[in-house]
Amino acid sequence: MSQTPDRPLETEDGRELPHPSAWFQPQAPESPHATAPTAPWPASGTAYPAVFPPSPYAAQTPDPSHPPYAAPAAGSPIPPYAAPAPSSPPPARPASSARGVLALAAAVGLAAGLLGGGAGAYLVNRSTTPTVSSPLPAPQPGATLRPDGSIAKIAATALPSVVTIKTSTAAGAGTGSGFVIDGAGHILTNNHVVSSAADGGKIAVELSDGSSVDATIVGRDASYDLAVLKVERTGLTPLAWGRSTEVVVGDGVIAVGAPLGLEATVTSGIISALDRPVVAGDGNESSFINAIQTDAAINPGNSGGPLLDMNGRVIGVNSAIARDPGSVTGVSGSIGVGFAIPSDQAARTAEQLISTGKAVHPVIGVRLDGRFEGTGAKVLAPGGVTAGSAAESAGLQDGDVIVAFDGKRVTDRNQLVVAIRARTVGETVKLTIERNGQRMDLSLTLQSSGS
Repeated sequence: MSQTPDRPLETEDGRELPHPSAWFQPQAPESPHATAPTAPWPASGTAYPAVFPPSPYAAQTPDPSHPPYAAPAAGSPIPPYAAPAPSSPPPARPASSARGVLALAAAVGLAAGLLGGGAGAYLVNRSTTPTVSSPLPAPQPGATLRPDGSIAKIAATALPSVVTIKTSTAAGAGTGSGFVIDGAGHILTNNHVVSSAADGGKIAVELSDGSSVDATIVGRDASYDLAVLKVERTGLTPLAWGRSTEVVVGDGVIAVGAPLGLEATVTSGIISALDRPVVAGDGNESSFINAIQTDAAINPGNSGGPLLDMNGRVIGVNSAIARDPGSVTGVSGSIGVGFAIPSDQAARTAEQLISTGKAVHPVIGVRLDGRFEGTGAKVLAPGGVTAGSAAESAGLQDGDVIVAFDGKRVTDRNQLVVAIRARTVGETVKLTIERNGQRMDLSLTLQSSGS
């Protein structure tokens, strides 16, 4: 039953009723000869009648054959209600129960009135049917199959091909990621994952089944930040390559690897930018990446792991993460800006490393001025243009400022180097330069760094 409110009640036409506590004042025993019960609320100040209509039960004649409800002797008080014997059928209500019925109706009416707000709701009948709460539905069997194209399905397919790489040297240990690229036991990763162990260190590859096997370096390239390892294990399943040139900003991606040493970790996001020039590393080994930017969570240890499209194909190799420019601790973590080497570049470099042990870089044949602070990349003067180079053949001169590469604006020298490294040897490109305040376009063919 609802609790009695502390505020006064009102009728529908706005008149105030007395506090409900007055409805349930103890009543003196009623004379058996009473013809009508007193009202359960005061009559004064309300529009309700002073008394209820006579109870329909008052006209019934008590049945003396039912002792619990036998009529009392003249002058004797009404006995309290007694429960009928189990074998007795429920009798009709005698006149002596009228006040109890009215009191119950008033109590039920109070609760109904508070909910319904109408005067007529005070005289509702109480259902004697007990409320039975229905049991909770039985749990249904779950499904372990996931649809094609779902992150779960892609992850389940890709995880057996992704490995954790652990290096150990006299200076310490490190952890990174990699993935199988063919059936001969070749694994692609970042150069910076294995470079510390390249001379005298140990490299171990932990496979998806938990087994660990030693690995050797087939070839590595600091400029592209890529390396190929070899393990003596057959039956490994390679991941399929995708075309990084076909992806667009907003495409869904999945990163797989061992961030912070937590192997077989899967994160997801989108491609948030393309052709982002990223220069990573130190003065001895710097990498120039025309990177795919993603907001998929990438942390230290993800390096070398695959970035997959929503068909489960490799479109990038996770390589770098951004750091808050205001940070002075040198500690980096996922802030929603990670970078991956495009798959077109990674696949081409991996093939070169497997074939020859080294990668070939396209160059134009100039030295750039690192002190130049203007917009563009300035050719060092004097001695900036290499004799016999593609730049010399195209007519480039010392002191020229390169302001665009194939129609795309160049802001600084790092951006120019990244743009060149993203191309292949033998491609013809267009340079827009400024010379003595004049702009002009030059066409040249990219040469190999080994020529």
